[in-house]
Amino acid sequence: MNISEQLKLNLKNSNIYENEDMKKHTTFKIGGKADYYIKVRSIEDLRWIVNFTKENNIPLTVTGNGSNLLVKDNGIRGITVNIDFDQIDVNYENDEVLINLGAGVKLGTLARKLADMEIQGFEFASGIPGTIGGAIRMNAGAYGKEFKEIIESVTYMDSDGNLQTIKNDEIEFSYRHSRFISTDEIIVSGVIKLEKGNKQEIIDKINNYQNLRKEKQPIDMPSAGSTFKRGTNYITAQLIDEAGLKGYAIGGAQVSTKHAGFIVNTGKATAEDVLNLIEHVIKVIYEKYGKVIELEIEIVGE
Repeated sequence: MNISEQLKLNLKNSNIYENEDMKKHTTFKIGGKADYYIKVRSIEDLRWIVNFTKENNIPLTVTGNGSNLLVKDNGIRGITVNIDFDQIDVNYENDEVLINLGAGVKLGTLARKLADMEIQGFEFASGIPGTIGGAIRMNAGAYGKEFKEIIESVTYMDSDGNLQTIKNDEIEFSYRHSRFISTDEIIVSGVIKLEKGNKQEIIDKINNYQNLRKEKQPIDMPSAGSTFKRGTNYITAQLIDEAGLKGYAIGGAQVSTKHAGFIVNTGKATAEDVLNLIEHVIKVIYEKYGKVIELEIEIVGE
């Protein structure tokens, strides 16, 4: 029985796509084909995939909303899993609100839902085009706030298919980093701690952040968000701008004319265009300023 037949036979709550174009599943709109792309909607299916890939030595790649991802032009071998757990369970404990969230919950959708429920503290994440799982993994942040400040606990699946739950201090959060970046643990859910607030004030804050993004970031063009990490004692986008690289393009990839920290797809960029442009920017910044800038986006595939 081949891989396709085994997937169809054993996965009960998942959508299976063969030779799936990853352009459709990344905000960069770039990437080759995934051998198998699976939208997983149950713990049982995820556990079966983890065990199946391990037993048969099949590469396993896990994605969320594809908003921080560059997929290479030759695509992804093996099985690519999209975690599509979307439960939102709200529990009130005096003034605090504990919310258990599936890893596939989209941040923008959640922010609006919490505003309707008069729950504050999540507004900073309202414009981040990712999912809870990706945001925890990357310790996503904006406007001076990061996920490490609101996360209570995270439940993940280990390489044996077992579920484990850990508290905030075990997640090893740092700037755009958590333990999940360097392990094969798959985030399935997270609990965040927020508090009750005023609905109109929450909505006003979300709208204000949205307007700031429109004004300062190229949200009208395909990208993977901020391409480069902030430096320890410098602003990376500022250095790129000062180096005269704003608007610099290779093929269809361009350093955004609006925000130099973003590389955008002007229409027909390949992953190779993006990688060549990244390499050029890193080289110029090192030669001009002696700074080694690091990537914030993740690169997968071949």
